[in-house]
Amino acid sequence: MKVSVLQENLAHGLSIVSRAVSPRSTLPVLANVLVATDEGRLRLSATNLELGITCWIGAKIQEEGSTTVPARAFTELIGTLADKQVDMALTVRTQTLNVRSGASNTNLKCIDSQEFPPMPVVDSALGIQINIVDLKEMIQQVVFAPSSDEARPILTGVLINLRENQITMASADGFRLSVRKAELSTPVSHPVNAVIPARALGELARVSGDGDKAVTMILPPGRGQVIFRTKDVELVSQLIEGNFPDYEQIIPRRFETRAVLSTAAFLKACKQAEIFAREGTHIARIHISPGGELQPGTVEISGQSDETGFNQNVVDASIEGDSLLIAFNVRFMREVLEVIKTPNVALEVSTDTSPGVIRPVSGPGDDNFLHVIMPMHLGS
Repeated sequence: MKVSVLQENLAHGLSIVSRAVSPRSTLPVLANVLVATDEGRLRLSATNLELGITCWIGAKIQEEGSTTVPARAFTELIGTLADKQVDMALTVRTQTLNVRSGASNTNLKCIDSQEFPPMPVVDSALGIQINIVDLKEMIQQVVFAPSSDEARPILTGVLINLRENQITMASADGFRLSVRKAELSTPVSHPVNAVIPARALGELARVSGDGDKAVTMILPPGRGQVIFRTKDVELVSQLIEGNFPDYEQIIPRRFETRAVLSTAAFLKACKQAEIFAREGTHIARIHISPGGELQPGTVEISGQSDETGFNQNVVDASIEGDSLLIAFNVRFMREVLEVIKTPNVALEVSTDTSPGVIRPVSGPGDDNFLHVIMPMHLGS
């Protein structure tokens, strides 16, 4: 293998794939990045056997070939090179990769590419097209809510449901639930259900880039894998086996009290309350009070700590229903408010012991996102 590549392109490609490198594996090759020529471009791949990421970058190919390079040393080396062009030549017999750039001359000891796990090859025509902007926003609004408890693996993932021309993502950890829907440009031929590790979706949002391009999602039959492809990046993840809970049963169908208030003001109040509540049980007390004839309603958010003190914020709100005092985990409140893009948000509650629902408020019929959050005991 003999190739020339721009330093910034190589550094960018390595930053994309390096998150899939396995730092602690019994297989030494999993600590390496596959570097291979591929139809006039350079292909970089890394995998930990659960998650695999491939990136293609432009390169001048003089001799075809492939090898696997120690990921950490290679990434750090390329990051320090100042010259625009990087020339790489592989000595196959010794599996040594010579890297030259300006005054820098490095030999890296590699592992034969034959030892690298093969990445799946499937037909993109089998895939479903999803707009990148929609997909990244959907991921952002669900990926913070899955459980981190490996004792219930199914809750560490995100359920993706495809039916006709709609895609739905849902995640839950037993204390909260996020559900986000979007329209597909092309209807699917048959319903699809898959549970994808939250980490894989987080990486997909990071590496998929911006613009109006589409991501192709492929679920090869019988493989237990999902593949996401863009023009220059491919991400492969193992699916999580099992049945995701019937989350529809968790969503309250009615409310007794509804408060509509500024998302930014509500978020700021929760951030301040969290400073005090995080030292204890993360409880934020939410007091919803309807206003009078000439007075707006208010939502009072407070957090308290025996060690630090007390904080209270009052936010004007439009209130339907009676006054209510309820408590929620303030970190959960902050995390959902951070992913709501609309200027106003609705908090819907019934009693101090029943779940609350948070929704963005933008216009009629906008029910693409909702978040259910379980209450905490006021006396604790």
